[in-house]
Amino acid sequence: MLRIIAILVTCMPFAATAADSTPEELLKISDRSRGGLASTLSWQVEIESSEKDTKSTRSFEITAKGVDALAKATAPSRNKGEVFLFNDRSLWFYKPGLRKPVGISSRQRLTGETSNGDIATTNYSRDYTPTALPDEKVGEEPCYVLDLKSKNPSTTYDRIRYWISRKTKLAVKAQFQTPEGKALKNAFFKYGNSIQFEGKKLPFVSEMEIQDALMAQNKSILKYQAPKTTEAPASVFNVNSLMR
Repeated sequence: MLRIIAILVTCMPFAATAADSTPEELLKISDRSRGGLASTLSWQVEIESSEKDTKSTRSFEITAKGVDALAKATAPSRNKGEVFLFNDRSLWFYKPGLRKPVGISSRQRLTGETSNGDIATTNYSRDYTPTALPDEKVGEEPCYVLDLKSKNPSTTYDRIRYWISRKTKLAVKAQFQTPEGKALKNAFFKYGNSIQFEGKKLPFVSEMEIQDALMAQNKSILKYQAPKTTEAPASVFNVNSLMR
């Protein structure tokens, strides 16, 4: 009898966690602060990558709405004019000299530890099936933990272990994994930006650091600047507009 009571007491904190918000609700809330909004947003992102003794920097201007996003390369000069267009789950690439846009994978390496899909908006609530795991701490931050399994082979990662702050409902860490759960990369998030959304001030990601799971010194730091809600015609996200 005492053993049964002990088991029940042990399980109570996890039951309370599940009652706070469903895994699906947690993903929807956390997605908003990483660009997953129906409203049109724009921001700049600079990617600083370090690998062994090699360092590089790339910059993009992003315009996004819902499941669509347009990323224009602004630096270095050799990459200016390159464009990545995310149409729902399809990704197109175009640069001066190409006859027409070409389809590429969101999983393809962009620079350093960054994949193409890492510069787009986050729509985990649509792209992944979440399962709640026991709560954990990231540093001193109590977090919900979700096991995310991809619903579609075109997602950037097959599986993600995702830590969401219990206090803020913002993602603080992600581990990108193989389908079997082997760690590939770890990512950590900061939220020093904000945007106005539906008359309220909403936290917005300011930094995402992606590290190789085996060699943490190999990393890319994405720095987000000047996020804001804006207006953009539907043609911005039309693949036929890339060559104009």
